[in-house]
Amino acid sequence: MRILVANVNTTASMTDAIAESARGVASPGTEIVGITPRFGADSCEGNFESYLAAIAVMDAVTSYPEPFDAVIQAGYGEHGREGLQELLDVPVVDITEAAASTAMYLGHKYSVVTTLDRTVPLIEDRLKLAGLDARCASVRASGLGVLELESDPERAVEAIVAQSREAVEIDHAEVICLGCGGMAELEARVTEATGVPIVDGVRAAVTIAEGLVRMGLSTSKVRTYATPREKKVTGWPFQL
Repeated sequence: MRILVANVNTTASMTDAIAESARGVASPGTEIVGITPRFGADSCEGNFESYLAAIAVMDAVTSYPEPFDAVIQAGYGEHGREGLQELLDVPVVDITEAAASTAMYLGHKYSVVTTLDRTVPLIEDRLKLAGLDARCASVRASGLGVLELESDPERAVEAIVAQSREAVEIDHAEVICLGCGGMAELEARVTEATGVPIVDGVRAAVTIAEGLVRMGLSTSKVRTYATPREKKVTGWPFQL
């Protein structure tokens, strides 16, 4: 089984970290391939960058030269999952939805701890669109940019731990979802500080994608995610 893990930004080191985290939970025989878009922002922290990333990820996935069995969109609260589902016949799993759906097996309410405050509405909208918002206690921002997760990891851990504690103590969350693909590998530190289960969306998405492939299931094509009609598409994705 081969699963593509698509980073939504152009920072290759983050792609490597996300893919390595995914390999940590992948079953024997599952190949994890991290892919980086050939254009876009070096971090996604708003609507413009998110919509740009949606096009970039579709371009990266559809131009991948080898067969694959599933795709993970490794951006929290990002746009584009629906487009991938139209273009592909294999399962597509978004880490935002994977984390939230997994969290609901583990506690009554979950909270998401993410990066900048401006990304909170994007995540809230993605959860609402997916029908996963009813059991979301809160979406909290650590105040750190995506790239700071790599450049200042200790400060990042402290900020994420602080917001996770408040989510548990004030918002009554029983599970914490790490709201950024770049937060992979932080589960142990946050669990130790809060005493609640911590769900990383990348790792949750891997287990969901594997399960769908093993069951022989993929996206329904009868209506919403039907293959795009054949027509002229000028400049796809666009002239670089």
